[in-house]
Amino acid sequence: MSQQPAGLTDWIAFLGRAEIPVLAHTVRELERLHENEAQLNARAVADVVTDDPLMTVKLLRYMQMHKHRNQTHELVDVKQTLLMMGLDTFFREVPPTPIAEDMLQEHRAALVYLLHTVRRAQRSAYYAFDWALRLHDMHAEEVQVSALLTHMSEMLMWCFSPERMLEIQRLQAADRTMRSADAQKLVLGFAGLELQRQLTVAWRLPELLRNLTDPALARSTRVRNVMLAANLARHSAQGWHDAALPDDFDEIAALLHMNPNKVMALVKAGPSIT
Repeated sequence: MSQQPAGLTDWIAFLGRAEIPVLAHTVRELERLHENEAQLNARAVADVVTDDPLMTVKLLRYMQMHKHRNQTHELVDVKQTLLMMGLDTFFREVPPTPIAEDMLQEHRAALVYLLHTVRRAQRSAYYAFDWALRLHDMHAEEVQVSALLTHMSEMLMWCFSPERMLEIQRLQAADRTMRSADAQKLVLGFAGLELQRQLTVAWRLPELLRNLTDPALARSTRVRNVMLAANLARHSAQGWHDAALPDDFDEIAALLHMNPNKVMALVKAGPSIT
């Protein structure tokens, strides 16, 4: 991208117009399903979409911008969204392009960071959905999608502004005490959390995703579920040795009303680290 947006307002406008990229794996899987009528159904497509946070937000943004006037409820269940719009419309109107790996072909370091962030999002969504079911949450899909999109703005910035994102990483590597928000403000002029909040509002994404940035709701069960899932995915990204993990297990145990040792066994039996 030759001309970068100047500030937060310009970035909101730019991303609102931009074609959100998707992962190459998503493209391959959707093409495979599209060519195989025996396997093509809303559940199979939804499974592919919800494995890719970029494709998920691409679909939800499209549906919110094209929803009928008499539709008052939020669209947070990807399978229901696909059933509502129809698979023919999905493949025609929400094509899996451009491809993130192609966009970052000349920025391999940025691609690695993007894929690490995607992996954390996938793990967060897995944990949050499992815990929502254990808590008998009637809207577990919203919890899953919200966890998947917790770092949506970061992923988008890796795709559209890799040089600046790498500069933020260099600043923090040079000064381990520097907070992410401070480094982001120095390089971008705004904090990533504010970009996330404003995109969530502008694109009318799940209410739970908006609630994550509201301090007044920090103790609600659903917000705690998503935040603890995100914390666990981040702290366990390099293995089960992070010093913050015992506190994570204690907090998850309190959420699920379980013994911390049982929680530790439960989460370690989940998605693999690699």
